[in-house]
Amino acid sequence: MVALFDSLAAATGSIYVRIPRTWPGLKHLFTLIMSFTFLCLVMGLWSGTLQLLGATLLTYFLAATFRGHTMPWIVFTAVMGHLTISHIYRALNKTAYETFEISGPQMVLTMKLTTFAWNVFDGRRPVEELDAWQKKNRVVKFPSLLEFLGYAILVGPSLEYMTYASLIDGSLFASSQSGDKGRYVPRGRKRVAYTKLLIGFISLGIYVSFSGSYTFQVASADAWLSKSPFMRIMELQLMGTIERCKYYAVWLLAEVRSTIIIRGFLRILPQGAAILTGLGFDGYTATGGSRWSGAANVDILEIELPSSPKTYFDAWNMKTNIWLRETIYKRVARKGKKPGFKSTMCTFVTSAFWHGIGFGYYLAFVYGGFVSAVARQCRRTLRPYFVSDTNSSHATHSKRLYDIMGTISTTLAINFAAAPFFFSRLQEALEIWKRVNWYGLWMIGVPYIFFTFFKTSHTTSEKKKEVKGQISPSSAELSARSTPEPFTVVPVDTMISKRS
Repeated sequence: MVALFDSLAAATGSIYVRIPRTWPGLKHLFTLIMSFTFLCLVMGLWSGTLQLLGATLLTYFLAATFRGHTMPWIVFTAVMGHLTISHIYRALNKTAYETFEISGPQMVLTMKLTTFAWNVFDGRRPVEELDAWQKKNRVVKFPSLLEFLGYAILVGPSLEYMTYASLIDGSLFASSQSGDKGRYVPRGRKRVAYTKLLIGFISLGIYVSFSGSYTFQVASADAWLSKSPFMRIMELQLMGTIERCKYYAVWLLAEVRSTIIIRGFLRILPQGAAILTGLGFDGYTATGGSRWSGAANVDILEIELPSSPKTYFDAWNMKTNIWLRETIYKRVARKGKKPGFKSTMCTFVTSAFWHGIGFGYYLAFVYGGFVSAVARQCRRTLRPYFVSDTNSSHATHSKRLYDIMGTISTTLAINFAAAPFFFSRLQEALEIWKRVNWYGLWMIGVPYIFFTFFKTSHTTSEKKKEVKGQISPSSAELSARSTPEPFTVVPVDTMISKRS
């Protein structure tokens, strides 16, 4: 089946890139025809395709009809609720993880439809209220039904509507220069594709070679308990790496072999852009070489040697992280306020429900939310003691020590969080944590309680000092007032500036 997909993907991709830019309608029709061909004729998902089409048409109607700030949340509730029903149906039928059915493509479609709703909403807002990402992807001109179906029904990859539109009209390659003039798709994509192909096969080889001995399923066996607690914790780190190699292989190989038609038709969904169709193009380097970072979904080095949880989360499943950041993390924060703990937890809980209804998902992502919150506090509180603006050798060594400590602690926490992800039953997920003496809960729980208490007591103390300084101005400031008016509180910064 994979070989069939590869052959069809290569053929359709070659045809697609040769459709003239002056025929955008034909491109939309091509994506629609090929999407229905793969979904219905190849995969036999007739009823599932109707579900995808229904969710797409509903989103189009809601985005066109409702113009208030609640529109994106209405779309989110509708499509996320539909996805959750599919997850429940899958769980009740005890469908195997490897079985391909409609919830896989539906996960990608959920990302696209909710992102589109926010992009339309941003297009109706004043430009000065938007950040850089929102300005770049805002939808000002509402698309026709054919344009929207071409964007949505192709299911994958997860991309913004304006990116799809720029691929259709060729403006994605408008910055073409340095010898690529006259070419529709810039040079260099095959070199990048073959490199990723090699790395993908290496990752697959590592997983196949060691999955029998170092996966989280092995940790659930009774024989694993015969090892010492220290060895179990160390092996858990190796298990995390081996398990991730499976995802590296799937994402990288699909990134190479997939066209914009086929993406999303695997149960383990690749979210990166398809290099071979040119969608991964990301401009040019200073020397004139083409960049293809837009196709990246993982950064293996940053994942395996992360300096912080943020580094890890930014490098893992990048397209999903962008979706969560732009549709949840930023949007639940109050206007004018920076996202905080509430935004973090809402984001991780949403990610858990998006993945499925297994208790292992909830444990993994809720724990990940606390990891992110504690890491933010550690950076704010501890980093100044290790990192300074000076270039002395002592400062350099301190920074290096801080980075090493960050890599070790992040790796320990992330692999602890990843373990329950592969177990749907709560008892099985907790048993894995129990077998490594709950070390991750101690790592995060103790500093979280400390920072919570320290922040509360520190804030209370600072407020007392501030109030005391405000209501007790010195006699010099009182006598300096030129006009005898009723007593008013002098701002602290004004008092300081006068003294200086």
